[in-house]
Amino acid sequence: MLRYLISLVAVLAGLGLVGCGGDGDNGAAPEASTLQPSQAQGASGDVTWCIGKDTSGAFTAAVETFNKENPNLNADLLELPESADLQREQQVQRLRAESSECDVLGMDVIWTAEYAAAGWLYDLTPVVDRHEDEFIPSTVETVEYEGKKWALPYNTNAGFVYYRTDQVSQSPPTWEQIYKDAQKQDGLVYQGERYEGLTVVFLELLFSAGGSVLSEDGETVEVDSPETREVLEFMGNGIEDGAVPKAVTTYEEESSRRAFEAGNATFMRNWPYAYALGKESAIADEFDIATFPGFAGKEGAGVVGGYNLGISAFSDNPEGSLAFAEFLVTPQVQKQAMEATLPATVTEVYKDPKVREALPFAPELLKAVEQAEARPVSPVYTQISQAIYDNVFEVLNGRTSSDEAATTMNSQIEEALARF
Repeated sequence: MLRYLISLVAVLAGLGLVGCGGDGDNGAAPEASTLQPSQAQGASGDVTWCIGKDTSGAFTAAVETFNKENPNLNADLLELPESADLQREQQVQRLRAESSECDVLGMDVIWTAEYAAAGWLYDLTPVVDRHEDEFIPSTVETVEYEGKKWALPYNTNAGFVYYRTDQVSQSPPTWEQIYKDAQKQDGLVYQGERYEGLTVVFLELLFSAGGSVLSEDGETVEVDSPETREVLEFMGNGIEDGAVPKAVTTYEEESSRRAFEAGNATFMRNWPYAYALGKESAIADEFDIATFPGFAGKEGAGVVGGYNLGISAFSDNPEGSLAFAEFLVTPQVQKQAMEATLPATVTEVYKDPKVREALPFAPELLKAVEQAEARPVSPVYTQISQAIYDNVFEVLNGRTSSDEAATTMNSQIEEALARF
């Protein structure tokens, strides 16, 4: 059980909770080469997979299986630090130097557009199109940039509402009702610190309200909207009326989880990793989970996390890299990863009996990912995210109004796009 719980760190590391990006070269990127599915056939040689630390064991197991089944190819795992910031930093250093050390890149979903815009990736549009029906649709959104698909979705994630079953019979059908019930009971906790987690919490409500940050083509900022003001007002009022404790402005994932498990909250917004840990806590038999409810009269929506698999434009073996990347998204490997607590991107995996035994909440997780949306796809996502969480944080602390925060947020994101 200890190894199982330790492996859950890999899920948290793959949530995409660190706002990264924006350091790519400005100006037009070089024309990307396109890999065709047929190029993986008969490939040989060595391939190196660069991704975060393998705390779950899933990466090593996949490499070993691949090497056994492909005698003409040899895959090696190059583990990067657990910190998403450091992972990206080390990948970017190699890419800027046009190093061929990393062939397959394990990229947080929010890095994909940055890498593509900098000319660091092969265009995988024909490959993704070949597999697209196999993937959960929301995961494919994270690999798209300027009309092309730059990676294969490898693992995913989406948030849940956790609730105390000894205090409420079920999770309410709307966020408005959750806040009302939270005010009457022990409150709602979420990730309210000034960081990427707060951006995600805000976007979950904004997407549910029908709002957006950027236009579909990513060129126009749309966040200064009635939907944004409504969400900001709602979040700010939640703290003012006591539905959400003021301490939430210091909470990240783990502090939220500890508060919930200590009995200090009736509801919690968190990622799936907290489920198994909760089942080992004092409230193991007194909580359940639900997918996100509706808001402002519309259906609920989440935010997609996880990792994509890109092929470095500087790889000495793009054909072998493609063969390996496609292997990693086969149902066989995706099932192994899922059993190691890495949520799969391939839909059929969630129906597997062994997967459901390992992750009893697999059906709910599939629904959560299906209702989730990609964060703004942009090479300057770092600046976009910071503009969001800085201004939301000011609203939560009562230092600015929802009107002023929406206007400032919009201006800051426009400046970021103009600098790219």
